Amino acid sequence: IPVVFVMGADPVKFGLVASLGRPGGNLTGVSFLFNVLLSKRLQVLHEVVPTARTIGVLVNPNNPNAVSDRKDVEAAARALRLQTHVVTARTKRDFDTAFAILVEQRVGALLVAPDLLFVSARDRLTELATRHRLPTIYDRRELVSAGGLISYGTDITDAHRHAGSQTALDVEVTF
Repeated sequence: IPVVFVMGADPVKFGLVASLGRPGGNLTGVSFLFNVLLSKRLQVLHEVVPTARTIGVLVNPNNPNAVSDRKDVEAAARALRLQTHVVTARTKRDFDTAFAILVEQRVGALLVAPDLLFVSARDRLTELATRHRLPTIYDRRELVSAGGLISYGTDITDAHRHAGSQTALDVEVTF
């Protein structure tokens, strides 16, 4: 049975497919590549705020990608000769504490790791970034629509449309 998936994570990393170019087996689909694009987001943020030498990174430790996201961002930061300061938020109630730590650490900009918690609380998140004058990059345009500075990521509507194009229905309609 052919299976078409739509997911935010890397399907190769999670063992669903052999590669993005040749998935093999009966699985195919679309990945938003939210996590794969973390290093590119850091690079874009660095270009937007070149004076920022320390970048804050907000992650949800409950996210299964949190550990690898942190490692990926730290490796990308080393390549750009930047420092990172990782803060965590498990719930919306943790946002104030996370931003207080970022301000205390005098980070020059913020990268928000992909997580549905951050999307669902986008108004609060973007309000805190604005209040603390912290240039922030997000993975989705919804956060920019809510007042965030910049996003770099997949067009989710287009990705779903593409996944739909990978399916075909053979339906006969009679009246």
